[in-house]
Amino acid sequence: MTLASLFCILISLVFCIPSPSANAYDGLVYDSYASIECKAYPEVALYNGGLLRDHARNIQLSHGHINGDTYNPALLLRDLSTGIYTFSTWVMIMDAESSLVKAGLTAESTVYDCIGTVIARQGCWSFLKGGFVLGSPSNLSLLYFQNADAREVQIFLSNPSLQVFTEEQWRLNQEYHINRERKRVVTIHTSDFQGKRLRGAVITIQQISREFPFGSAIAHTIIGNQPYQDWFVKRFNAAVFENELKWYATEPEEGKINFTVADQMLEFVRANQMVARGHNIFWEDPKFTPSWVVNLTGPELQLAITSRIQSLMRKYRGEFVHWDVSNEMLHFDFYEQRLGPDATRSFFEAAHKADPLATLFMNEFNVVETCADPNSSVDTYIHRLMELKQGGFSMSGIGLEGHFSVPNPPLIRAILDKLATLGLPIWLTELDISSKLDNQAQAVYLEQVVREGYSHPAVKGIMLWTAFHPKPKGCYQMCLTDDDFHNLPAGDAVDRLLQGWQTNTIHGVSDELGLLAFAGFLGDYKITVQYHNRSADATLSLCQGAETRHFNIQL
Repeated sequence: MTLASLFCILISLVFCIPSPSANAYDGLVYDSYASIECKAYPEVALYNGGLLRDHARNIQLSHGHINGDTYNPALLLRDLSTGIYTFSTWVMIMDAESSLVKAGLTAESTVYDCIGTVIARQGCWSFLKGGFVLGSPSNLSLLYFQNADAREVQIFLSNPSLQVFTEEQWRLNQEYHINRERKRVVTIHTSDFQGKRLRGAVITIQQISREFPFGSAIAHTIIGNQPYQDWFVKRFNAAVFENELKWYATEPEEGKINFTVADQMLEFVRANQMVARGHNIFWEDPKFTPSWVVNLTGPELQLAITSRIQSLMRKYRGEFVHWDVSNEMLHFDFYEQRLGPDATRSFFEAAHKADPLATLFMNEFNVVETCADPNSSVDTYIHRLMELKQGGFSMSGIGLEGHFSVPNPPLIRAILDKLATLGLPIWLTELDISSKLDNQAQAVYLEQVVREGYSHPAVKGIMLWTAFHPKPKGCYQMCLTDDDFHNLPAGDAVDRLLQGWQTNTIHGVSDELGLLAFAGFLGDYKITVQYHNRSADATLSLCQGAETRHFNIQL
């Protein structure tokens, strides 16, 4: 049966909604609104409904059955053009207290198992936000909703919105946020020591460091490897140890603790004045838990956990700006199975007590990479974080691993929007692209994801999971260089992005008021002023702020 004939079966069950050309939407501004509250009444549709403008009120449709699958409700969309689509709707259910509702899309040449999810509840309205990309037009497309665990529940929609952006419009929105969040306007005032303005002073402005942490995982392979170190330091201002701080690496046998390799790596980090993340204290996956720990129970396990926290955190107190405390706890629960539901909370409390200045993170995969994993939907992540908060511990950081195959940019942005409502710093902590894709595809998709992260105001740092390992082992999924440290396509993509987010050296002359203004990326600058036979050097630290930064130099 053809896709078109399948759609005909649903004509009596769905709305048929026309879609105008994306060219009519020049100048669109992306709406970053999101909500994690369950509200008594649904709020207005984003973009006034967008392509669904005429159908943006309450929607209740009968069940539609195709090849054994249940769609309840569903929207039949006609004549969708190529473009980037953002989708949102308010969702309420009946016949269950709560349910993970998943939206999917079937188009003529594209199938998305999931374009957005929400944990919907009975008696109030929850906000689902997501999106999809169409690489070719689709005459007929089905946007459908299902309960993720296949229970029979009634799903109600209200105020849905579907808005299309061209690639240019999407990029312009990214650039707007980059200019607003990652840059700031500076006015340099030049004068002599009597306060007389200096007209015609020659001013040179050079950015010498970036404020935004952008880095990569490193491994033991960086120790004593000067070519690797030179390549790394030229690009990155942050690092995370790939495996060398994990429990199985530092204490493979009970009581035999060895931090030698980690210490040597930390010396490299310190010598180059980098920010370092601590990864990780515990890993909930028993496969990556020391074998001797797996066999412990009760008091013996608790004693080993206490020893682990004390030995690690006392040694490195103040060295790491972050700690991933209990890694991947949405997918695994080794410790809570053995020690009870409060085990994870106690880990965070003990880590905070041991190093109160470190930001403590949840760190999880398949939160931002996809919405098809029911264990780690954005609402599931938020719910777990709220549980810890209700237990008395306030989480201080959101870690999103970011192990992507083919990314879905509007879904990434929608998930970041929802997490941003928590007001916590968000980091992409382990970003890479699957090795199942070729080098060129990895570069293209890496650039897409990095741009989404860097342009989102709530994202405060990006770490690539690209620690160098020579062949035959190779990198975990994606290398940035070959074994001789010549860039692969992904390395070239990183260089292009970093060069684009660095202020080029500025040569200027002060005006009749002794002023020179510029807009620069946040970070540290060296400023040199020359006036006749006099000169002065100064260092400017440019931090985020809405107001123009005024900087005075006298000579």
